[in-house]
Amino acid sequence: MGKGHGKIQDKHVELEHLGKSQDVVNSNKDETMTNEQRGTWAGELDFVLACIGFAVGLGNIWRFPYLCYKNGGGAFLVPYMICLLTCGMPVLLLEFGLGQYMAKGSVAAWGNIAPAFQGIGIASLVITFLMNIYYIVVLAWTGHYFISSMSAILPWSHCKNSWNTPRCFAGKEIKTTTNISSIIGQDNKTVDATVEYWERGVLRLSGGIDEPGQIVWQLAVSLACVWVLVYFCVWRGVRWTGKVVYFTALFPYVILTCLIIRGITLDGAADGLVFYFKPDFSRLGDSQVWIDGATQIFFSYAIALGAMITLGSYNKFHNNFFRDCIVISCFNTGTSLYGGVAVFSALGYMAKQQNMTVGEVAESGPGLVFIAYPKAVSQMPFPQLWAVLFFFMVLLIGLDSQFVGVEGFLTPIMDMFPRHLYKMKNRILLTGVYCLLNFLLGLSMVTEGGMYVFQLFDYYSASGLVLLWVCFFEATVISWVFGADRFMDAFEIMIGRRISVAFVVCWKIITPIITLGAFLFMLVTFTPLTYNKTYIYPRVAQGLGLCMALISIACIPAVFLYRMVQAQGSLVQRWKHLTTPVLQKHQVHDKWRAHSFS
Repeated sequence: MGKGHGKIQDKHVELEHLGKSQDVVNSNKDETMTNEQRGTWAGELDFVLACIGFAVGLGNIWRFPYLCYKNGGGAFLVPYMICLLTCGMPVLLLEFGLGQYMAKGSVAAWGNIAPAFQGIGIASLVITFLMNIYYIVVLAWTGHYFISSMSAILPWSHCKNSWNTPRCFAGKEIKTTTNISSIIGQDNKTVDATVEYWERGVLRLSGGIDEPGQIVWQLAVSLACVWVLVYFCVWRGVRWTGKVVYFTALFPYVILTCLIIRGITLDGAADGLVFYFKPDFSRLGDSQVWIDGATQIFFSYAIALGAMITLGSYNKFHNNFFRDCIVISCFNTGTSLYGGVAVFSALGYMAKQQNMTVGEVAESGPGLVFIAYPKAVSQMPFPQLWAVLFFFMVLLIGLDSQFVGVEGFLTPIMDMFPRHLYKMKNRILLTGVYCLLNFLLGLSMVTEGGMYVFQLFDYYSASGLVLLWVCFFEATVISWVFGADRFMDAFEIMIGRRISVAFVVCWKIITPIITLGAFLFMLVTFTPLTYNKTYIYPRVAQGLGLCMALISIACIPAVFLYRMVQAQGSLVQRWKHLTTPVLQKHQVHDKWRAHSFS
């Protein structure tokens, strides 16, 4: 054996002595069978594509371009890249490493590496559960638009539909596309046909959350179809999912490239791109720009949701997840920039056609995907083709994010009962029950008042506040409870070399400071949710939203206090016992011995 092998052996022995060796009452054979049933990725590329599919989502297409334009164009890349290097990549690497080392989902992984802080995994599980309910509703809307795009005449391009009002206007000149809902019901105001299709044809929007109305059956059918697709993407485990992501993660880039080639050839595209990238460095003095940069990283990289830990847990023990982290980060950020080119070139064309500024047609969220871009498409030659391509791309981007989110929830549940739930028949049944439950809960968001419910979930359940809170504890617990140096030793055992000490500095100091600072800033400047800046949610609804956020936030301190109360001995003894990791010899040592370092 060479010296390198001896060094890694010493580090492994130190880690084993650090932790309690889990007493396997049953034979190791039984546990080994369970691990085999749990499964691993068929290939390393499966893992990378699954992570890209989950992290690269709708936020890359609508949220990043909007924030870039809102916060100084190209200047926004300064805080964005700083937050990426100091928070995004370090936490992403942390989650990959934790999942791969522990070979468990988020709840079990945190429960084993720092039992007192298992609440981190439970908080992530709650966030993922709530997110899986509402995120897929966007795909239901997308499916509706995708089918409508196949019409001989795009239904949002004219005012001859049953839902149109006398104020509908389908020409090139419209009053505004901002603050859209406020102009409905006012006299002497025209409403663009695209807006009426979105609010009256698709959503059938009611007057408020206290007016749920009837279920919009077209959206309910679309929601059911999307859930069926998600079910068949995840029902047989990660080896099946790994095959699906080759299409759902890669093909959107083909469509996006087609849209870009078409977009940059449109009249006015240059105006949209200048509007998108033109730097305004004076905005860097605004604290909100830095907060937006930080929160976009957490949204875009899908960290603090537990799903990245889950995906990493299916890796083979010596997979080079550090390399994968770099590749995934480049893809994620590159897609955000790349997608903005497609969107803003089309918006520049739209502004030119309507004799407006790009700022008047550039909106965030559903306003961009379901109002501004369809309007631009309707003015292009062969509009049905470009509409079908665009919404098919959005559907694929959302689908792989959704089914990885479902896997991120199911895996921690199955890890609690591995002997039963990792049997294929039971897994298929559990997945079906979970998808059906989420579909039934999601029906509340496809009613006439469903948009208000959707935004309540989106604003509170997976908000920046909650994600920042979880990320702060992730970095702090790994650095100061388990120990950043020991975590680096575990990395070296897995990938065969040490990574830069810069990551230790981030985990120990920079990431906790940034996440805690952003959390406190958002807490101090918090404003209750309003819909489209005009509809004020009733107090009961606001209270329900706050409860969704507080449930996740409270998981960490609540589990910590519960564990401390249940433990025996003095406070010091309890702390020592509950911060000693549980390392399983058959999971770590046997795999280490099977690998040779020379």
